[in-house]
Amino acid sequence: MYTFRSYPIKLTLGWTAKFILVFALISAIPVFLHIIFEVDRIIIPWLPIALIGTALAFYLGFKTNASYDRLWEARKIWGGVVNESRSFAVMVSTYITGKPEAEIKEIKRQLVVRHIAWLTALRFQLRERRSWEHNNLRDDEAYRKGMKIEEFDKELLECIKPYVTDADLKDIWDKKNRATQLLHLQMQDLASASEKGFLDTFRQMEIGNVIRGLFDNQGKAERIKNFPFPRQYASLNFYYVWIFIILLPFGMIGEFIKLGEHFVWLNIPFCVLVSWVFYTMEMIGDYSENPFEGSFNDIPVTALSRTIEIDLLEIIGETEIPTAKTPSNGVLF
Repeated sequence: MYTFRSYPIKLTLGWTAKFILVFALISAIPVFLHIIFEVDRIIIPWLPIALIGTALAFYLGFKTNASYDRLWEARKIWGGVVNESRSFAVMVSTYITGKPEAEIKEIKRQLVVRHIAWLTALRFQLRERRSWEHNNLRDDEAYRKGMKIEEFDKELLECIKPYVTDADLKDIWDKKNRATQLLHLQMQDLASASEKGFLDTFRQMEIGNVIRGLFDNQGKAERIKNFPFPRQYASLNFYYVWIFIILLPFGMIGEFIKLGEHFVWLNIPFCVLVSWVFYTMEMIGDYSENPFEGSFNDIPVTALSRTIEIDLLEIIGETEIPTAKTPSNGVLF
């Protein structure tokens, strides 16, 4: 998640620099053909180019809106995870009562720290690579600029071990969906607490409803993660943009020729500018499709998990509280 007030033009240009060079080369082809070789048969009437550009603008708008919907839905899902997590910790802290106090305290602590383990397992699952995501960028230090993303730089076992017992770890480690298994263990422990008389049936059902809400949010996040933006829309939009970029200089040069031979060179900067605008809009939509892959503008699941962890540990009275995640160069992961 980018946290500065505005997105600097320097970063945007750096992100698209190599494409700007390509646009310049494409835009220069009809100019050199006209000036050096005096070839004018390459000029395309401007009207069909303008029609293609208009249709492409509508198509880009559709894709950008649909991609943003995926991004915003992912953020709402994690907002629900934050709220449900706080509710879970508060209910565990106040609903489970009885004697001996040491056992009650340990039950509460185990339920809360296992919930942090669930958050850890879930965020690692959401950061797993998919074939349709921008996997090449994750190993590119020039892209990440030395910033660390915990899910890429550490192993799940290292991060989850402080929050689970050896028995829990044995139960979940060979399972395909470890986050789901951790919620299952939570329900089992609540049933055990109820059998011992530490939790009445009504309150057990109330906490169970919160866990059901966590299951719902996990499933929604997995749906976005595992179901890509329909590839026919993503791929065709990419092809349309490049068709327009290639045809644009051969249509725009005719308009500059009408102004005079000295204006023909303006074909290059103006075509580069128009191509850059369309291609940048395409790339914004492309990167918004996958809100959990770990790019600059994705959902900061690591930071959100740390925020929840701090809240939960404070609720049960723990003294060793980790520090909140802070942005690095304006980016929060």
